[in-house]
Amino acid sequence: MYLVTILGNLVIILAISSDSHLHMPKYFLPCSLSVNDICFSKSTVPMMLVNILRQDQITNYTGCLCQQVFKLSCSDTFINNLLVYLVGALFAVFPLSGIIFPYIHIVSSVLRIPSSGGKHKAFSTCGSHLSVFSLFYRTGLWAYISSAVTDSSRDSAATSVMYSVVPQMLNPFNYSLRNRDMKVTVRMLMGRTPSVL
Repeated sequence: MYLVTILGNLVIILAISSDSHLHMPKYFLPCSLSVNDICFSKSTVPMMLVNILRQDQITNYTGCLCQQVFKLSCSDTFINNLLVYLVGALFAVFPLSGIIFPYIHIVSSVLRIPSSGGKHKAFSTCGSHLSVFSLFYRTGLWAYISSAVTDSSRDSAATSVMYSVVPQMLNPFNYSLRNRDMKVTVRMLMGRTPSVL
């Protein structure tokens, strides 16, 4: 999954940067999202893979200070946990609203499209975007809530993979490879079709 994430996002970046026809504002978002997905995956997944392969629970000093310290203290950690969750929720609200409000406008515009085929195509595209978005937010939220409720390492590991690997792997397919111009450029980049541009 990690290799598909890195390779898929690299293909998107290379396709957009190599084809001058794709140097338009509407392709800036997929390109910047691919850069973001690569950076996010490279900062979290390799260490997770090392820990899985070594099958140990060793955490570096900084990571230890950031995580399990609340549990080691001999005081009541309810207030500390509550503050962590409140700050996390506050930081989640701004991106969430930045995604929901544009989609409200998109849906209202799509409903004004006269043809049913156009509506279906628009809702199909928006549906795939929203499914990845909801997967990322739901699993991220569950990761934080479940860590406070249960100590199951198996559930935490599954949630972490769903939160930190799967959305980044699906983004190249949802945001770029469904686009006809991107498909042509990717095929030319891979050498499957001759260059006609």
